[in-house]
Amino acid sequence: MPRKALKPKEKRGLPEPDSKFGSVIVAKFINKLNFEGKKSTAESIMYDSFNIIKKITGEDPVAVFNRSLENIRPLLEVRPRRVGGATYQIPIEVPMTRSMTLAINWLIEIARNKNGKPMCEKLAQEFIDGSKKEGAAMKKREDTHRMAEANKAFAHYRW
Repeated sequence: MPRKALKPKEKRGLPEPDSKFGSVIVAKFINKLNFEGKKSTAESIMYDSFNIIKKITGEDPVAVFNRSLENIRPLLEVRPRRVGGATYQIPIEVPMTRSMTLAINWLIEIARNKNGKPMCEKLAQEFIDGSKKEGAAMKKREDTHRMAEANKAFAHYRW
């Protein structure tokens, strides 16, 4: 037992807003999209996908992006909890920061796993599908919610 009280964990600050749209969430997405340290490539992919969204929908691409993230982010997830030798999947509410991170990771993972098109087109299609509440990322969210709903009986093990 330490003599002094433990310091609370400090959270890292949000990244600087991106230069083109001034959005922190877009900057966070670009940082996650970054591959092998090539941030300028990630930025060009993101901005190209925004241009494609603008062409296809005619709407503001940042609004479509934000709407798709809001639709895709999960509200519930299951976490394993060990109780008396058995491991139960306990449904818990997802904090806002984690749910946004999960939504971003799902979008990038799904776009990377598609074949045949450039990354900017795949990302643009996922953003458009997410804003319409369709697509593979939305299916992933529904699967997560379905799993939490199925394990609702173990919710009393949450502490």
